[in-house]
Amino acid sequence: MGGENAEESMGAELREQDERFMRDALEEAQAAAAEGEVPIGAVVVHEGRVIARAHNRRELDEDPSAHAEFRAMVAAARELGRWRLTGCTVYVTLEPCLMCAGLMVNARIDRCVFGAFDPKGGAVGSLFNVSDDRRLNHSFSVTSGVLEGPCAEQLRSFFAERRAGGGIVHEDAVALEPGGAVSGKLQDIDDNRPCDMRSGGIQAVDAFCRPFRVLLAIDSFKGSASSFEVESWVAEGICHASPNAQITKLPLADGGEGTVDALHRVLGGKIVRRRVAGPLDDPVEASYLLVGDDEDVFAAIEMAEAAGITYSPCTHEAALRASTRGVGELVLDAVARGARKVYFAIGGSATNDGGAGLLQALGARLLDAAGNEIALGLEGLRELAHIDLSGALSALGGCELTVLSDVDNPLVGKRGALRTYGPQKGLLADVERDEAEMLVAEYDRWMVAYGRALDAARTRAGIVQAAGRPLFRSVLGVPGAGAAGGLGAALIALGGRMASGTSTMLDILNFDDALQGADLLITGEGFMDEQTAYGKAPAGAAARAKRRGVPVIALVGGRTDNLDSVYAAGIDLVLPICRRPMPLGQALEQADARANLIAAGEAAARAYLLGAR
Repeated sequence: MGGENAEESMGAELREQDERFMRDALEEAQAAAAEGEVPIGAVVVHEGRVIARAHNRRELDEDPSAHAEFRAMVAAARELGRWRLTGCTVYVTLEPCLMCAGLMVNARIDRCVFGAFDPKGGAVGSLFNVSDDRRLNHSFSVTSGVLEGPCAEQLRSFFAERRAGGGIVHEDAVALEPGGAVSGKLQDIDDNRPCDMRSGGIQAVDAFCRPFRVLLAIDSFKGSASSFEVESWVAEGICHASPNAQITKLPLADGGEGTVDALHRVLGGKIVRRRVAGPLDDPVEASYLLVGDDEDVFAAIEMAEAAGITYSPCTHEAALRASTRGVGELVLDAVARGARKVYFAIGGSATNDGGAGLLQALGARLLDAAGNEIALGLEGLRELAHIDLSGALSALGGCELTVLSDVDNPLVGKRGALRTYGPQKGLLADVERDEAEMLVAEYDRWMVAYGRALDAARTRAGIVQAAGRPLFRSVLGVPGAGAAGGLGAALIALGGRMASGTSTMLDILNFDDALQGADLLITGEGFMDEQTAYGKAPAGAAARAKRRGVPVIALVGGRTDNLDSVYAAGIDLVLPICRRPMPLGQALEQADARANLIAAGEAAARAYLLGAR
């Protein structure tokens, strides 16, 4: 409690200090108004004292750079005798534009504090976030909305007086009004809430009020649109309902389809394309993501790129032959290019080989009793007698392997890889029921022998479990070992770890940082049912939002009748997106999917703003 009180006291002191210096900036803004300039003022503070002050003088000086904060920073540099303004805080009555925010980066300021928001030109939170752009060589902290009411009122009063007196209306009056249009009068602001919602539609009518901030973190709508497309269309609808909305788009995935695309859009990196063996040994074009440089390089591989179910006719024979060899070839390529970590998204597999093909591609030896390499696929495991992992471990060179999966199926048994996932890949297709049970029991015995051989190979190779990871005696029973037809077991045998796909992806994508300052999280997926609450991306994102008190709306293509578990997981409202009755095939077409999601985005924004009235 003592620590909390100390933090509260420090916070109160900082707020008091910020308001004191912002009043100095307001005095400068008043001086600008007296000169007929748009009333924006700024001061620069160093070691607790004002070392420079200035106000807007663009018109008088006929200088496009004569913004208040720009002039104040130039004056501060002269005062300190150096161009670096390290240790300085800039206080300004209106959110800085791109030019001034850029100067703040180049001057290396510590902090910016501003009063009124500029939804049409603000570059430290409204339109852009130059203060925290990782592509730049400096970042600085921002405190917004300090004495927001007086700062906004000074601007409103100035433009209102200019119009009433028939004087020249500065171009800023257009730029700073909602929708970029001069309305002839400015509405009064209600100081008790961030925006004033009036009749004739729910819309923020005050130019200088805090923008409605929305974080979009929506999973792909499989078979219809990627996460990026979904979020772009939803954003269109939000802007229709609230033109001043500040929208952050964070493509979402949970370790399944769309993982590489989401990581690439957020983190950048390079998409590497390679020709590798497909699941049935025919060459296929596959790709993976390589991110980082020097010692901090990681790869993200969707195993479906090389061994996905779309490459298979899903017959019984194909299910027996399908191999993960191509996945191993992608791993080898990534390691050769410097990857020190590899993340595996393992959904959509065509394989049932327990990851044996991946091990063989990496250089492990999987031998029969005569010392010969076994055949690829599940059928090859019938002859397995011995596994030597030394070649694979040498090829990996200490590279960390992480499996992104929220599947907890073991390798064998009633919930094992073959019984749970084999049929959807064609295993036992067109086989009589009695014969099918006999066959799957036989195949499971092959898999048990394979798991025991992996355990023995781990012991011989001296692989030890990393500290902090759950202990296990055998890969056979490890939760998640049965993922992707048992690929999880092979990766665990190589020292890899199983990780929650949702939680890991949210961390890698810096979801918590993106959530800061958001008024609303909009998430969603193609179809929502009770399983969403148990590990899927929308529920994981919602849980983190609820811990911060951020409301959550989920947009879905379809939903099951009972979503009690989803609501309990933290989602406040589930909105199906279809704007009118239509067949599934039509709803999946891009034109209708786009129209549905735009309408859903508008509905979600209006639902939130209705509650904010």
